[in-house]
Amino acid sequence: MNDSVATAPTRLDGYAELRDYAAIGDGRCVALIARDGAVDWLSWPDLDSSTLFAAVLDQARGGSFLLRPDVPHTVARRYLPGTNVLETTFTTAGGTVRVTDALTLPDTASLAPGRELVRRIEGLSGSVPMSWSVQPRFGYGARIPIVARRAGVPVAVCGAEAVAVCAWDAGHPQCTADSVTARFRAESGTRALIALPYAYQEPLVLPTRAECEARLDHTTATWRQWSDDRTYTGPWRDAVLRSALALKLLVFAPSGAVAAAATCSLPEELGGERNWDYRFSWIRDSAFTLDAFLKLGCAPEATSYLWWLMHASQLTHPHLNVLYRLNGGTRAPEQALPLSGYRGSTPVRVGNAAAGQVQLDTYGELLQTAWLYTTAGHRLDADIARRLAETADFVCTIWQQPDAGIWEVRSSPEHFTQSKMMCWIALDRAVDLARRQLIPDRHSARWQRERQAIAEFVETRCFSERLNSYMRSAGSDDLDASLLLGLLHGYRPQDDGRLRGTVSAVQETLREGPYVSRYLGSDGVPGREGAFLACSFWLAEALAGCGRIDEAVSLMDQLVALGNGVGLYSEEIDPTTGAFLGNMPQGLSHLALISAACAIGEATR
Repeated sequence: MNDSVATAPTRLDGYAELRDYAAIGDGRCVALIARDGAVDWLSWPDLDSSTLFAAVLDQARGGSFLLRPDVPHTVARRYLPGTNVLETTFTTAGGTVRVTDALTLPDTASLAPGRELVRRIEGLSGSVPMSWSVQPRFGYGARIPIVARRAGVPVAVCGAEAVAVCAWDAGHPQCTADSVTARFRAESGTRALIALPYAYQEPLVLPTRAECEARLDHTTATWRQWSDDRTYTGPWRDAVLRSALALKLLVFAPSGAVAAAATCSLPEELGGERNWDYRFSWIRDSAFTLDAFLKLGCAPEATSYLWWLMHASQLTHPHLNVLYRLNGGTRAPEQALPLSGYRGSTPVRVGNAAAGQVQLDTYGELLQTAWLYTTAGHRLDADIARRLAETADFVCTIWQQPDAGIWEVRSSPEHFTQSKMMCWIALDRAVDLARRQLIPDRHSARWQRERQAIAEFVETRCFSERLNSYMRSAGSDDLDASLLLGLLHGYRPQDDGRLRGTVSAVQETLREGPYVSRYLGSDGVPGREGAFLACSFWLAEALAGCGRIDEAVSLMDQLVALGNGVGLYSEEIDPTTGAFLGNMPQGLSHLALISAACAIGEATR
């Protein structure tokens, strides 16, 4: 699929393919826009808030913002180069229209709304009949607003929230009890504008057209400047830059946290119940996140992220939660919403019960993140250094426990091999930080003893001589793609025979074409899932680490081609149909792409 080639948009049972969505954002929230011009997802005021539009989870009740020609048409899309501003071109028999969409970034030239969606409509040729409809549904579709006019502008109000529908040269908006609609003709050379300014517990600002136009241009210029400042010059540069921009969408600017994905409950199996809320920040992703920031020349983002990580984990120190809210909070109660789900995939969940699990790998991720930060030349303050040393002490007391593992299984806890490997990483990095006098070293001898004990456990109970591979858990006969992280994070040297054997075993057992499954065994949740994209990128990086460069490059070429028409990735892909599955845009998929591209680039120099 290539969105630069105009094709007719399609829907099945009212739902667009997940592959058909592009994302826009402003560092605080994200919207998904389908190829047919519908904004089907938008949570306001923040990325992890309830939604104004959630038609992707319930076409009837979720709410959306439709904007499209009233006659048959084809669609071509792209991001404006170097930006997260989306450009959609509709072509009809009578003419062509271009729509530019952005969640605008705040400027200092005017009194700006708290949040703002702007859609610019330009007639490029001929004359095209257009229609649009705004159906706001607050609180995940549960609360229908009252729509009335203020100073002639339609405003939808619901409790402490309000959104205005400002339109210029876009027809005469008609208000119904719960929506705003209009029709107009986009003539060649004309420009219309529709803006949705939003307020939460504050006065609603009604901007002028000039202010909206200026903020849209400012937003485009700001994104472009950010991209121009990126330093990556290696292979697959366009895909890496797009992944960096996708990752930037998931950075919650007020705190520096990075969300795992922008959405909740997009299914890992159509019609199934593997539907999770990913609008939290996982410690699991921290090392890849910091590494990507550093390799892309995003030092401010790297510093903000580490400080957020240490601030959030301070609340639970020395224990680490699996995930934290974007504001650093720890509450994430899981509940089901009364929505029909994407193409009947229920339950629709918000919150995430994984927050209460034990995942030992998180400690390795935290120490690895700090180690990467210092290796890049940054310093740790005394309080963070003390807490990191205490975290290493804590690992010494808990590493022998079973846990839920990196994949958050809902079956009984096990002694997952990857979790033990990451405990080894935690102590190994602590020893090195202490040796460099970056953290207190008074318990360094204990860390070295327990590190050796973990290695003996992994080497004697988690390795299969018959398969020449580490196994999913102690005494198991199953493989798990997360074992590749043992090589990528440095559990053993890259020329280690056991790790090389593990890479080959994962490739032979879990790979199908470019797709890699996480594992084949049970996990306590009914149903199946698609191939996990991050695992495919991890395999490409691991192959490069083993010196199998041609195989790594070939796999990477295939994976880069799997992105949707605007270069985004979800969490998973159906290997049979190529359909996107799971939440999107998915941070771990894009992080793994960046990491693999950088590693392969370094290996080929």
